[in-house]
Amino acid sequence: MTTISAREFNQQVSKVRKAASKEPVFITERGEPKHVLLSIEAYEALTGSQRNIADLLALDEDIDFELPQRSELTRAAELD
Repeated sequence: MTTISAREFNQQVSKVRKAASKEPVFITERGEPKHVLLSIEAYEALTGSQRNIADLLALDEDIDFELPQRSELTRAAELD
């Protein structure tokens, strides 16, 4: 378990992120634990959550998706 002060966290963000990829990092303020930094894998294991469609859409990845032609979406109204 890694513990770091808020001041150290602000000065060494990259180092803390690297540590959090291996284990939770507790961030203290005035000697008291206030926050915990976790990897996404550790968070998902803890909460048992899985990614939902909103998470997948937010990913920065190329997704092949072909929109239907406009003519396929519209049709003339049937008036009686």
